[in-house]
Amino acid sequence: MSVLAEPVQIGRFIAPSRLVFGPHETNLGYGRAMSERHLAYYVERSVGGAGVIITETASVTDNDWPYERAPLARLCIPLWSQLVEACRTQGTVLLAGLGHAGGQGSSAYSQEVMWAPSRVADVVTREPPAELDQTGIDTIIRSFATAASGAVGAGLHGVEIDSGAWSLLRQFQSGLTNQRKDVYGDDKLLFTRQVLDAVRIAIGSGHILAIRLSCDELAPWAGITPEHAAAAVKQLAPLVDLLTVVRAGPYSTDAYRPDLHTEPAPNIALCASMREAAGSQAPVVLQGSVVDPATAESAITDGTADLAEMTRAQIADARLVALVRAGIAEQARPCLLCNQMCRVRDNRNPIVTCVGEPRSGHETQDVVLPTDVSPGGPVLVVGGGPAGMECARVLAGAGRRVRIAERSDRLGGALLLAAVGTGRDRMKLITDWLAAECARLGVEISLSEEVSAESLQTVRANGWEVVLATGSRLFPGRYSDAADPAVIDSLAVVQSDPATLANGPVVVDDPIGDWVGVGIAEWLSAAGKAVTIVSPDPVAGTLLARTGDLSATNVRLQRAGVRRQLRSRVRSVGAGEVWVEDVWTGEKTALPAALIVDCGHRLPEDSLYRTLGDRRILRAGDCVAPRTVHEAVLEGRRAALSILGVGL
Repeated sequence: MSVLAEPVQIGRFIAPSRLVFGPHETNLGYGRAMSERHLAYYVERSVGGAGVIITETASVTDNDWPYERAPLARLCIPLWSQLVEACRTQGTVLLAGLGHAGGQGSSAYSQEVMWAPSRVADVVTREPPAELDQTGIDTIIRSFATAASGAVGAGLHGVEIDSGAWSLLRQFQSGLTNQRKDVYGDDKLLFTRQVLDAVRIAIGSGHILAIRLSCDELAPWAGITPEHAAAAVKQLAPLVDLLTVVRAGPYSTDAYRPDLHTEPAPNIALCASMREAAGSQAPVVLQGSVVDPATAESAITDGTADLAEMTRAQIADARLVALVRAGIAEQARPCLLCNQMCRVRDNRNPIVTCVGEPRSGHETQDVVLPTDVSPGGPVLVVGGGPAGMECARVLAGAGRRVRIAERSDRLGGALLLAAVGTGRDRMKLITDWLAAECARLGVEISLSEEVSAESLQTVRANGWEVVLATGSRLFPGRYSDAADPAVIDSLAVVQSDPATLANGPVVVDDPIGDWVGVGIAEWLSAAGKAVTIVSPDPVAGTLLARTGDLSATNVRLQRAGVRRQLRSRVRSVGAGEVWVEDVWTGEKTALPAALIVDCGHRLPEDSLYRTLGDRRILRAGDCVAPRTVHEAVLEGRRAALSILGVGL
């Protein structure tokens, strides 16, 4: 059996596996209370085999309100009690995440002043906090103890105290944010120890006291460094039953949960040094983009950590531990580390979910995919992109005979776009997984097959049901069919060898501002092309703010030598140049260009649908409208469920 599936002792409790489902923002609550959506979300991971579940970090004081749906500990007690009952038979160790955001919070929701160790404005929000006095410090310490008492009173096995990326405790520990001249400035760990001591008294020795500790703020001039953290761990490890090693600080919050541009498991060396500092005082958890079971198993086997936190991997597939235990880990849906749907600390309050697993976060509304043999005829899916493959996978999993007809010589469709650019090759994992699952379930796959309306009519007459997932096509005439400079659309360029493209400067026209334009610009620059990206926004790739990669993307573009022509739209082309217009001033600028890459939306490829003229035929993906990967997978699944007669 894999070491990941082995039980492990934490305090006086035995966790059924060594995988942790860590605390993260979900926006699943109603107001500041956790809801039945939280309950279903956590229970599904418990059933899937998670050894430890730490609930979304709850604020311990009412005036700490870091994001709109941030849980408040005193309102979470009913849900915590229900969670204990729902997970009792699974044996999962359940901990309440407790924290205070301090100066990294927000006054927008509480309409009260923020409190911090010193009057240091947060580098992101620029909002200045007030400095805590002793009365305020004592109040927060008591609040941690009260919240912890409520959690164990609800039946939870213990609590985890947040001293990570967005925490008041970390702000007291760091010279970046703690500029006090009193005892809390002389001993920057004092506040943390006082909180831990108070919580231990509140919960007693029979419950688990855990801490999430930032051990590197990536700001060595004044912040917490690994050397400082090792000394802190030696002091704190005897006080706790579990220690999760994280990195990040006020200048590097994205490092807490980096996206696919950072290699997976970047905290291994940091965790190893902290585990050495902890000795045998407390088990240590490896955190940070751990998404491959083999990586987690290796880290535990070689002594880097005692447990591994694989939160995003279990958002992508709640069955992860069960599949590892059964020896079929390859059947687990991969985590792409894209952060597109699971990073939800956003003022639009999106619900946590996954690009490849739309059920995540929607367990109370979505249906469990059927696995029983479903009576009914065979199904032809036209198109082998994400929508088509997900549709075929679900149908085949329910016992239907399914065939995919794909006009190109490979599966994947427009998702190939997302896999272009520095570090973005992980996006291919979802198409590889879908293709492997279709093969495992017996889906017939026909490549390089052009399907006509006549052949579809014949197929339907023979009793086959049809789903159209035919993708998209180039928007004609966007540049008046210019020949000089040459024009190529985004999907065509990523299927080309950069060496075969026109010699000379390349203009990437990106009117959308998502990951496609910037990814292609990075890719072509790495191939030696002189690249200018044109965007109507004040920053390139503006929609990447949703994934936390916006600033890092612009840094990479600058380092790669990509010129950014911002606040601009392409207005005309010809004679080896592109004329762009400033959207604010109307000023026109000529850019030299041998090639234009059109990264605008493509048109739905709906000619078959229009020719057939039957609105009852199901469609999914880009043939309906320009879709993201998540939307395509979701629509493919819904088309399959419609055929199976399973309602949403």
